[in-house]
Amino acid sequence: MSTAEGIGLAGVSVEVEGRDLGALTDRFGRYSLRRVPQGAQVLMVQALGFAEARREVMIEAGATQRIDLQLTEAAVDLAPLKVVAERTRLVGDPSRLGDITGAAHLLTAPEMERLPNAFGDVHTALRTLPGVYVQDEDGYGLRPNIGLRGTGVERSGRITLMEDGVLIAPAPYAAPAAYYFPVAARMEAIEVRKGSSQIKYGPRTIGGALNLVSAGIPDAFRWSADLAGGDDQTFRGRARVGGTHGRIGWLLETFQIGTDGFKQLPGGGDTGFRVQDYVARLRWSSDPEASLPQSLELKVGYNDEISDETYLGLTDGDFAVAPLSRYAGSANDVMDAEQSQLQLRHMLALPWGFDVTTTAYRNHFKRNWYKLQSVNGTSIGGVLSAPGAHPEAMAILQGADSEADALDLRANNRAYESMGLETLVGWRGDGLGMAHAVEAGMRLHRDDEDRLQWEDGFRMTGGRMERTRQGAPGSQANRLAEARATSLFVQDQISVKRLTLSPGIRFESVDFTRTDWSGDDPSRGTPTRVRENSVSAWIPGIGVALEVNAATHLFGGVHRGFAPPGAGVDPATRPERSVNYEAGVRYRERGMALTTTAFYSDYDNILGQGTLAVGEEGIGDQFNGGRVDVSGIELEVDVDPLWGRATAARLPLRVSYTFTRAEFASSFDSEFEPWGSVQVG
Repeated sequence: MSTAEGIGLAGVSVEVEGRDLGALTDRFGRYSLRRVPQGAQVLMVQALGFAEARREVMIEAGATQRIDLQLTEAAVDLAPLKVVAERTRLVGDPSRLGDITGAAHLLTAPEMERLPNAFGDVHTALRTLPGVYVQDEDGYGLRPNIGLRGTGVERSGRITLMEDGVLIAPAPYAAPAAYYFPVAARMEAIEVRKGSSQIKYGPRTIGGALNLVSAGIPDAFRWSADLAGGDDQTFRGRARVGGTHGRIGWLLETFQIGTDGFKQLPGGGDTGFRVQDYVARLRWSSDPEASLPQSLELKVGYNDEISDETYLGLTDGDFAVAPLSRYAGSANDVMDAEQSQLQLRHMLALPWGFDVTTTAYRNHFKRNWYKLQSVNGTSIGGVLSAPGAHPEAMAILQGADSEADALDLRANNRAYESMGLETLVGWRGDGLGMAHAVEAGMRLHRDDEDRLQWEDGFRMTGGRMERTRQGAPGSQANRLAEARATSLFVQDQISVKRLTLSPGIRFESVDFTRTDWSGDDPSRGTPTRVRENSVSAWIPGIGVALEVNAATHLFGGVHRGFAPPGAGVDPATRPERSVNYEAGVRYRERGMALTTTAFYSDYDNILGQGTLAVGEEGIGDQFNGGRVDVSGIELEVDVDPLWGRATAARLPLRVSYTFTRAEFASSFDSEFEPWGSVQVG
């Protein structure tokens, strides 16, 4: 599938009329339809911004046929579903990628399905994209650590993370570094946007934004199911059924996955996980010919996870001998998590090129990661970093008998709630010889993190753990962190012949409150301390794109980077701020796609967060890091030497490369253990 100039179009819908057969094109405009009945069939092709194409073809029995179509550009269709996609997606129509005034990447479902990714691990997909940093920790991708352009990766807390255009981190403002990530295997696309054009999404505008696009409601009745199994009692099942009947569309979907785990405990036992994920969607759409076209869609989701995962690692010596083993002291570690989401979205197309998309959302997440905290009063990190200094603690970890309460297991029991209302207004029109695509939006948001934690004492007897002390709820942490935010933005994409400019500005205002109660007050009477802090920021930016020819586009931009510091931090803690620059080129011609970008982030202040994942006590304190310079180059090349040849064979090759250089621009001593004593450079 290509334009009149022969440029392949990605994300184009190709369907066989009257049949439950369809596919999306990849980044080269290729598609594949199997089991098409022989005889005369009609192919229907649709893409936002292009006129619908239909072609009658004669299918031969047992033959592989190549059918190419060219699409011609058309005015933007204001059908409700297409407008919603344009307003809520980072990339939107893949064929318009060249018009985006910033670095942007799209992974479609066909591309993700071709990856060696049995567990739907989002790390596998994101590793194919430049400028995206991932750090695995459990081998299954249950709790991804993702950064963009030099930001920290811990718990993906330094990026704007969304599902279907809605903030999806458990508490995006109050506590973004949390332990939930949507199931990537049920997504039909993953989008990443960086540079000045991502200020629309916020609140974190330094590195970029990542959006996971869940499966949409099909336009005809369809169902699919697959089941797979493997070693370690691994299983994976996915089922999806839905359709559109008149003006009503619906979808039911479930994804189930589990395993006994690939690590071994001395006394036996599971080291794997079980995830159950469910999504339901219901949509009403008006008559497309109505004077005010509109749609209303409800999305409900539920996710449940039980995983026998631990923070306890191995010493270097033990890892060299048995890298897949676990110590007996981790036998009782388990994560118990549950997430629910609710979205109600309404879209209205108005006269004179206006449209309004409004989304109300609520996400609830609770989890208790019950895991080993210390041995004989020494943290597990302290024991494993210097095992020779803690021989008794090491012996207990490995299964030696101990006294009562020698091992402390912490119940990291927390609940998160996030809710809000977001309205986006769009307008397309012409003025003064220029084409405008204006977007303006407002978000009212509230979220919180509720900690009610405790520690239990255990002894080791005969290589097995026995509880000897029951901790009181709230005795380890008893607090509530809250955030209330108001966000505004306006952005205009101005097109003059081959030049596109996108000036815009965002405003963030956040009020934080952290309330602490005594450890012996689980009913939460009078607080022992209340901390309040507020932060606001104007976030301007401008991007530019130039169409050199049909195959080559140049782009660049500059914007203000911002990230709020979180709830209840020390008054001396400042927000994360930077000025970010980028310049790049996109080249896409027959069988080849290339994007290369140079970027530079000039931090006025960078923040570090004290979590258990980075070796701190896990109380969430933030630490100023002062000035930092981050620069780098991103390169992405896709090529298919067999493109255009009269063969059904394909040879897709991809190279993704990122070079990053980051250095402190000031010297200081930090209480943040990963930094310590910092010198310039």
